[in-house]
Amino acid sequence: MAEKTTDVYRSSDSDSPDNHGYRHGSVSNKLQSRQAAEANEAQDIYGDVQTAEEYGYVKRGLKSRHIQFIALGGTIGTGLFLGIGRAFSTGGPLSLLLGYTLVGCMVFAMMMSLGEMATWLPLPGAIPQYATRYIEPAFGFATGWNTWYSNAITLCAEISAAATVIDYWQGARHINPAVWITIVLVLILFLNIFAVAIYGEAEFIFASIKILTIVGLLILALIIDVGGVPGQQRLGFHYWKTPGAMAEYIDTGATGRFLGFWAVMVNAAFAYGGVEMVAVAAGEAENPRHNIPKAVRRVFWRILFFYVLGTLAIGVLIPYNDDNLLSAIKNGEPGGARSPWVIAIKRANIAALPSIINAVILTSATSSGNAFCYTGSRYLFALAQTGQAPRFLLKCSKNGVPYYCVLITWSIGLLTYMSVSSGSSTVFAWFQNLTTISTLFTWVMICFSYVRFHHACSAQGVARHELPFRTRLNDKAPILGYVAGIFFAIVIFFNGFDVIAGGFNYQGFITDYIGVPIFFGLYLIGKILFKSRWVPSAEADIYTGKAALDAVEWPERVPRNVLERIWFWIA
Repeated sequence: MAEKTTDVYRSSDSDSPDNHGYRHGSVSNKLQSRQAAEANEAQDIYGDVQTAEEYGYVKRGLKSRHIQFIALGGTIGTGLFLGIGRAFSTGGPLSLLLGYTLVGCMVFAMMMSLGEMATWLPLPGAIPQYATRYIEPAFGFATGWNTWYSNAITLCAEISAAATVIDYWQGARHINPAVWITIVLVLILFLNIFAVAIYGEAEFIFASIKILTIVGLLILALIIDVGGVPGQQRLGFHYWKTPGAMAEYIDTGATGRFLGFWAVMVNAAFAYGGVEMVAVAAGEAENPRHNIPKAVRRVFWRILFFYVLGTLAIGVLIPYNDDNLLSAIKNGEPGGARSPWVIAIKRANIAALPSIINAVILTSATSSGNAFCYTGSRYLFALAQTGQAPRFLLKCSKNGVPYYCVLITWSIGLLTYMSVSSGSSTVFAWFQNLTTISTLFTWVMICFSYVRFHHACSAQGVARHELPFRTRLNDKAPILGYVAGIFFAIVIFFNGFDVIAGGFNYQGFITDYIGVPIFFGLYLIGKILFKSRWVPSAEADIYTGKAALDAVEWPERVPRNVLERIWFWIA
């Protein structure tokens, strides 16, 4: 679907590889070149030298392996291990497989379009900046603040999930969840406040654990399914026949099965939330013209192996009406108790694995909280860059961390303590529900921004072959942007179908659709504050910040043996 990209700048053929597999010319000269380019990039973005010197700028401290592993597993949280159980019980195995596959295809289409913008102009925070430059400043304002509060509240959700997961092991001895919430909060702050490289290393480790776990679970699922566990018979696709491939939801017959499928698709849309994180990190990535396209393409493999094969595996391991699954979902049992994976392992009488999976779920929740703190802070930084947030938020440490943005985003995580009190948990759940629709709005705005970016390039004479990364299907027209954007808009419109079709519930209706007036309310505020107008394609800013990036010369990584060749392909 996409053409292979090459590094824009290469070292001369006469240069020799160093001990790390890099080919350098003059190392000191290239280091000075990158440092000068970072300063020029700050000046170019801010508009003047004084501002750049006063506030500093984020640094490109995320290495290739950080970006690749963020793309592969950085946003896999509790959804893939826990949340998927509710979708499975609602729609059945076939609906689960089809729903996650269809949404995955749309997400990949959106990511390929985002990849074109992020490699042409890799900016910190990226997405609200694209909306501001290519559509209208008011849309950038709405997108940025909408996505920021979504990330900040999702941070609370992941921290709360981590504390709940620990309850799986506590049994009768119950320690106040505030203890675990405090530990996770302190860890997340430590990983985000000092240097982006620390965040990158943490996500590299977390993602590695999750990837190895999912691969192991897929292999285990195959062994269980073919009867490879002693004392267990071969399962095959038995549960697709009894109780069936598609569950009925709200209604009966074909209508009920379709509604079950649609409910899965809505759930899947939220399960993929955070996949756009690669573009957010583009502004701090080394050699983004090489690393971002590679990471974007790997979203396809992430969708295929983690979600498509994962949903298929769950569908053959347990029936969608399993009593343990339904009871755990209904009663909100802690941690892995409501995970389809853990239930399947228990059914196969494998003793030690449930606790191991629960530990992985804990690391996944912590990892996602860490990731949402990072992305939320960069969205806030992007808003400050475009003048849509207070200017003091531009202040960066010597290591290039926008620490005010980090602290403000992290401080929202303190709301997690509300979940300690049973009386406040209802209020906290309401805040959590605010984030559900905002993810889809972010994706719609990415697609909308790409359509405008495509038209802007055409209007300003930028040929498709000049893009460092391009998708063939978008060559004639921004087809993928249109298709994915319309699809996500339809999902937003029908998000709350169950509270209408199943008997109108005004509380559920408000919960499902409160994000719509919030987004358009933010748009109107931006319209009033900035008196913004639609940006004509011929006037869209597709160049500010690009010259500094073009001036950077990144060293070429040259593998010295087979093992390094494999590693360089992975990372």
